[in-house]
Amino acid sequence: MTRAALSNQDYESFRTFLESACGIVLGENKHYLVVSRLSRLMADEGVETLADLVAHLKDDRKRQLRERIVEAMTTNETFWFRDTFPFDILKETIFPDLADRRVRSPRIWSSACSSGQEPYSISMTIQEYQASRPGSLTDVQIMATDISPTILLDAKEASYDALALARGLSNERKQKFFTPLRDGRWQARPEIRNRVRFSQANLLQSYSLLGRFDVIFCRNVLIYFSSESKSDILARMARVLNPGGYLFLGSSESITQYSDEFEMVRCPRGSVYRVKSGLVLKPTAPIPRPIVRPAGNGKR
Repeated sequence: MTRAALSNQDYESFRTFLESACGIVLGENKHYLVVSRLSRLMADEGVETLADLVAHLKDDRKRQLRERIVEAMTTNETFWFRDTFPFDILKETIFPDLADRRVRSPRIWSSACSSGQEPYSISMTIQEYQASRPGSLTDVQIMATDISPTILLDAKEASYDALALARGLSNERKQKFFTPLRDGRWQARPEIRNRVRFSQANLLQSYSLLGRFDVIFCRNVLIYFSSESKSDILARMARVLNPGGYLFLGSSESITQYSDEFEMVRCPRGSVYRVKSGLVLKPTAPIPRPIVRPAGNGKR
């Protein structure tokens, strides 16, 4: 399939399908992206044109094909400890706050976990915090979700090659939290992976079965959704956050114009949003707790 073979009508039909299926909004001139990401899939399926592919999608029996298309069009770009500051804020501000409020079994949601780097980075941060404050937050649970069932299978294995590990993971953390495998890959240790539970979820659908959370990571995700979907997602996330719960967005993302249910909390190392609940927490000064400095300067 070439750019010339992709008519505007076919492209518009595919844009409509993709937004309704997973919320991803393609721009008006992203023909090249569709061509590059679907050419191999179409060849595997024996489909010659995008119009034929869209026609196949109308068949209710083609669920697996729809999942493959969504997976092909989804960006699974991820790093360990991405941007660094969210994990610093967890360790230096949010975890001490939860401990002081005696929150039992805090729950954290990594809402677009991809191949697992984000939830496992959270789990390592928990491990480091517990080492600095023995007996504190002993039962933190992490729910990790993604729309792609294939990527979730990889994430559950928690094993990565050298190239994947090099993207933001310091050698000190690698040696401390991972075990080498015979095939040259490394697997997260049981204490890191056992607190993470994975589940398939579409952010456009109900969150009711996921339960309630104290912290939500929804980083570098909203940029792919329409304004209406952004507002809807943020409203439903606010409803599943416990009082005083926190929301992390990507460093270039903002809730301005999309939600008035959160307030920004400025911390020494960055910012996080908190669902409005009347909870008092000093936003401009760090909570005076012992701080364990992470080794290296890697990003997730």
